[in-house]
Amino acid sequence: MNTFLNYLAVVVLFALVLLPSVLGLARERRIDRELRDAASRREGLPPGTPGAARPVTVTRRPYLRSWARV
Repeated sequence: MNTFLNYLAVVVLFALVLLPSVLGLARERRIDRELRDAASRREGLPPGTPGAARPVTVTRRPYLRSWARV
């Protein structure tokens, strides 16, 4: 009986240590799912449809008044 209680105590402590990270992971997955659905609604796709990954295009404009050019 003592061994069982020792194992039970270890499992309870392990669960208490892991609980915050598991809750955070679940929250992050929910936020990611909401962002994906919002992006698909914005693009006109039905919610939950995985769209093709589109590369992000950025137009870079050089800063003409640099501190190096005095």
